Amino acid sequence: MGGMEPTRSRSRSALALAALLGAAGVTHFAKPKPYDAIVPRSLPGKPRTWTYASGVAEVALAAAVAAPRTRRLGGLLAAGFFAAVFPANVKMAYDYRTKSPKARAIAYGRLPLQVPLVLWALRVRRDAP
Repeated sequence: MGGMEPTRSRSRSALALAALLGAAGVTHFAKPKPYDAIVPRSLPGKPRTWTYASGVAEVALAAAVAAPRTRRLGGLLAAGFFAAVFPANVKMAYDYRTKSPKARAIAYGRLPLQVPLVLWALRVRRDAP
């Protein structure tokens, strides 16, 4: 048994990224308050609008990454999205600086996680058919 075929492994990676994006997108609608709280105040309009818009974007990105035909573009757009939401993660880390050690650890831990997410999305793009 020589392991998984490269194509199957790449497809699984893309589908795992799509699942992550889809699940995250759905939570923007199911539990929007935590997302509302991290919307940077410098953005115009109501935080809930941005929460819902980013949820729609994540679900759309999930669909684009899941479909082999749109995977290259979806991977590129997902990488851009992960970079674009970084300011919200910075705001969350700043806002959580006086919270419990566990809450701070989660907020601070999200910051370096953006880098592997961007790299993962770019790898999905590169490996797309």
